[in-house]
Amino acid sequence: MIKTGRTRFFVGVCGFLLIAALVLALGGCGGTPGESGPGASPPAGDGAVAPEQTPTPTPTPTTVPSLTPTPEPAQESAPLVEYDGVVEHLFFHTAIAYPELAFDGDSQEAGFDEWMVTVDEYVKILQNLYEKDYILVNMNDVWSEYTDESGAQRMKRNTLMLPEGKKPLILSYDDISYYEYMLPHGFPYKLIIGYDGEIYSYGLDPEGNEVFSQELDAVPILDKFVEEHPDFSLGGVKGCIALTGYNGILGYRTQTDKDDASPEFEARRQQEIVFAKPVVEKLKETGWYFASHTWGHVRLDSMSPNGVKADAQRWLDEVGALIGPTKLLIYPHGSRLDGDDVTKTGESFRYYHGLGFRVFASVGIESFSKIKTDISAVICDRMHADGATLRRSRERYLKFYDAADVFDSSRPDLGKDW
Repeated sequence: MIKTGRTRFFVGVCGFLLIAALVLALGGCGGTPGESGPGASPPAGDGAVAPEQTPTPTPTPTTVPSLTPTPEPAQESAPLVEYDGVVEHLFFHTAIAYPELAFDGDSQEAGFDEWMVTVDEYVKILQNLYEKDYILVNMNDVWSEYTDESGAQRMKRNTLMLPEGKKPLILSYDDISYYEYMLPHGFPYKLIIGYDGEIYSYGLDPEGNEVFSQELDAVPILDKFVEEHPDFSLGGVKGCIALTGYNGILGYRTQTDKDDASPEFEARRQQEIVFAKPVVEKLKETGWYFASHTWGHVRLDSMSPNGVKADAQRWLDEVGALIGPTKLLIYPHGSRLDGDDVTKTGESFRYYHGLGFRVFASVGIESFSKIKTDISAVICDRMHADGATLRRSRERYLKFYDAADVFDSSRPDLGKDW
């Protein structure tokens, strides 16, 4: 049975009833990571191996219509003024759709409570950001590369032109791969395109019924919020999606497996690629953009240069080939290349720079950024919107939202600092 739950059905969704058996049969081939938590991955180190493969439900090609550009919502006319101040940057992991499954007392509960927000919290945070006059901007527009007087390439901070009274904000989203280990715990399974041409999430509710929704996942929720509040976005910009590759992308198991080179595995992988590509293009058409989060969600601070190179190449082959070029690298675990990219430029940093990456984002207690002077690159920190900061960093985040108003009562009773 297909249920809407807290959903809005898309046009023609009943067609899924006719192909339900095929949906369950055409699964991609992803595996369960070797550790828990967002971006949980094979053990960090050189040459990480993809996990054992298991099938997951996949829409048939008939669920992916031909794509047509979505018109940009008309923005209210407002005077544009120069802005050279701090560009705030918040990031999220995948939002919890069903807290009763995420917070059920099992071994995964603590990680989900620490690293994620619930859908209810996420919606409240967006509303707070809007009411505080933030406006979404593209990270690619904040800095640009130029040639200095000596002929060297350098990065510079751009002057943003914003509607008067607005403050710029970057939103980024880590690990939007819908990892296999997360699926039974109240998270969506993947992003799909509905018959109406819009992005939806696909998943199962607590009773095991299929749900297609624009209200249970961070990506379509932001799509609808910007549609309803066009002045929350500069030119239709949404957010940056940071992708790993070891368990595929966007819920599609597009990864290779060194332990399975069978024709059957490759055929399933190619099928998943066919399904993933239109979703990637639709996201790009509607204001989303992409970053690398490494292939194996590895610790770049401690990985050897050879391991960094192997992981980066695998990401380019399996993820970059699907999403197109990007100059954005978002560090897994917040771990900086070579252990320190603030005061030095090491071998691994230079390698990524040679691949075309120019903006390197970590995690911090403020939206910090620094233009490096010895190489054409920017390093920056993002602030994390999650259970950890909702519980323990209320004051620091008041410029964005009040945790006391946002906090979901369905979370475990583990105490708060407010």
